Amino acid sequence: MRRLAIAGGSSYGGGMEKSPLAPVAFPTLPDINGVTLRTARAGYKAWTRCDLTYVELEAGTAVAGVTTQSKCPSPEVEWCRDAIPLGSARALVVNAGNANAFTGHRGRAAVEAIAAKVANHLFCQPSDIFVSSTGVIGVPLPIDKAEAGLEAAFAAAPCGWEEAATTIGTTDTFAKGAHVSAMIGDQRVELVGIIKGSGMIAPDMATMLGYIFTDAAIEPALLQQMLSAANRKTFSCITVDSDTSTSDTVLAFATGKAGNAPLASMDDAGADAFHAALSDICRQLAHLVVRDGEGATKFIDISVEGAESDASAHRIALSIANSPLVKTAIAGEDANWGRVVMAVGKAGEPADRDKLSIRFGATQVATGGLAVEGYDEAPVAAHLKGQDIVIGVDLGLGEGRAQVWTCDLTHGYISINADYRS
Repeated sequence: MRRLAIAGGSSYGGGMEKSPLAPVAFPTLPDINGVTLRTARAGYKAWTRCDLTYVELEAGTAVAGVTTQSKCPSPEVEWCRDAIPLGSARALVVNAGNANAFTGHRGRAAVEAIAAKVANHLFCQPSDIFVSSTGVIGVPLPIDKAEAGLEAAFAAAPCGWEEAATTIGTTDTFAKGAHVSAMIGDQRVELVGIIKGSGMIAPDMATMLGYIFTDAAIEPALLQQMLSAANRKTFSCITVDSDTSTSDTVLAFATGKAGNAPLASMDDAGADAFHAALSDICRQLAHLVVRDGEGATKFIDISVEGAESDASAHRIALSIANSPLVKTAIAGEDANWGRVVMAVGKAGEPADRDKLSIRFGATQVATGGLAVEGYDEAPVAAHLKGQDIVIGVDLGLGEGRAQVWTCDLTHGYISINADYRS
C-alpha cells in the first residue's frame, strides 16, 4: 500500500510512493516532427517543481478532442469545446496544481489571458491555443502566475517527453507515456502520448488529462471520428473511484510532417492502420491511469458477455468495477463472487440469476445461480495474489459484450484524499 510521503520522499506530483503497478521505467519515445515541448514553474502551489507545460505546434496542425460530460465543466473544457471544431492548433498549455474549475468569470478570464498571450507570441488566433488545468477545484487560476510562467516557458530550452509528462501530474506517482507507429502506404508515422490521472477517474468520454501527438497528415474531421471511436473502447472504459472530473480532456494533434498521403476518409489506404494505432495508444494510456489509481495494488480487468446489448454489458461491467465491496474484496485477495452477483443485480440491466456465470482468472466459480460444486480454490487464490486480476461474467442472455478496467480500493485511497488540499 502506498503511504503519504514525508519530507525527503518522492518529489513527483502528490509526493506519493510510486505505485506498485507502475512500469519499470518511462518508455523511450521518439520526437514528433512539428512538436516542441517546454516546461516552467508558475508556482501554482507551494512546490518547487515545474507545473506549466507549453507545447508549441507547427502551423497546419490538425486537432481533435473529447471532454468530460460533467455538467460543471471548467472554463478550460468549455474553451477546448469551442476550439476543437475549428480543427487547427498552434499550442497547448497545461497548468498543474489548480483546476480553475467552479471559478466563475475569473476562471474564464484566466483562460482567455493565457490564450491571448500565447497567440500574441506565435502570431496566431487565440482559438488555435488549447488550455487545460488540473488540481484543486474552486480556486481561480492566478493570471499573474500564469503569464509569468508562460514567459519562463517561452524562454526555456526544449525538453523531453518524460519531463513534460511529469509536469502535468498532480497526485500521480509516475510519469505516463506511450508510443506506437503505423504505416500509411510506404510511409511510417509515429504517435506519442502522455497522460495524467490517478483519482477522480470515471470518465464519460476519463482528474484525467491526455494528449496524443502524431506526425501523420490527417484531416481534422477524420481524426475526430477516429478519436471518438477509440475513446469509447478505452478512456470511457476505465474507472478508479466512480467520480467524473470537471476537467477531463483528451486532445489529439496531427502535425502532418510525416509526408504521407493525407488521410481524409476511412476508405483511404492506411486509414485502418492509423485508426488501430490510435486505438492502441489510447488503450495503453488508459491502462496507465488505472495502474496509478490512488492507493491501488491490483489492476482489474472485467469482461462481461452474454448481455442483451453492448451498452447493457458496459453498464453492468461498470457496476462491478465501481462497487466498493468488489474492489475491497480484491484488495483483500478474497474471491467473494457473491459481491459480483450483487453488482450485476444492482446495475438495473436485464439479468437472470439462473443463467449467470462468474469466473476469476481461468477458473469458473459460479454458474446457474450456484457456486460450481467442488471447484478448486487453489488457482483462484494464486490468481488473486497477483497484481493483474481478471473477472469474467456471462449473463447468458444475448450477444452483448464489454470490457472495462479498474483497480482495488485500499486504505491508501482514503489517506490520499483526506489530505489532498493540505
